Amino acid sequence: MPTIQWYPGHIAKAEKKLKEQTSLVDIVLEVIDARIPLSTSYENIEKLTGNKPRLIIINKADLADPDLNPLWLNYLHEKTGMKAILTSSSNSADISSIIKIATELAKPQIDKLTAKGMLPRAVRAVVIGMPNVGKSSIINKLIKTSKVKTGSKAGVTRSLQWVRINPKLELMDTPGMIPVKLDNQDKAIRLAIVNSVSEKAYDYVEIAQELLNIIFQRYPELPVNYYKLESTEEPPTLSRIAKSRNWLLSGGEPDVNRAASTVLADFRHGRIGRITLEDVP
Repeated sequence: MPTIQWYPGHIAKAEKKLKEQTSLVDIVLEVIDARIPLSTSYENIEKLTGNKPRLIIINKADLADPDLNPLWLNYLHEKTGMKAILTSSSNSADISSIIKIATELAKPQIDKLTAKGMLPRAVRAVVIGMPNVGKSSIINKLIKTSKVKTGSKAGVTRSLQWVRINPKLELMDTPGMIPVKLDNQDKAIRLAIVNSVSEKAYDYVEIAQELLNIIFQRYPELPVNYYKLESTEEPPTLSRIAKSRNWLLSGGEPDVNRAASTVLADFRHGRIGRITLEDVP
């Protein structure tokens, strides 16, 4: 099994920044990857978000197993007690649902403020999540509904900008980055597979082969059919794929580096098929 080398010195700093961001909002929009929902969920997220309402956005659902998507949706809702929604990075149709649920979840907080005699204001939200789960695409799709920046708020860092999504919702235009704690190597490998870990932390040839092993175990026909390989009881190897594509180095050796980068890209773009790498507990 490949080993992910990780240097966690930035984690405390990242957690502090995330706490500062979430302290300024009424609701947190937590984005996770539908292909690895557990690995992209932060185990102790309440320590960072406090008791703020949270909408769990299970993103990239169009790349994940369609049979497992609703099971993960139900599981996460029951486990956390929070609302959850399936979304796709390539589809803007789900944005209206995100806006509607977010404003509904934050309404009690706004009602408390008005009950104290304060003027009603728009709900303030922040999008948080691990690297490459699609936070920026969610923010961009929300911002496209309205390109009006509301500027910095009194008492808030000057560089912090808010975008008025509609009269009822304002969005912090900087995503909150959840620190990646790689204390579990199985989880670390899955994060590397979906590109949530810096490429400096792992050997991409080892990770690509591990991906093939996992896919073959869960969906044995997909890599065999996509790469036009002969069926065997063993997982496809990068060497076999390189040979089938005629990717050979001088001397006839298979170009496993090219095969590895191709396999990872094929998976990340959904070309091999709709794949989920984790089972619902």
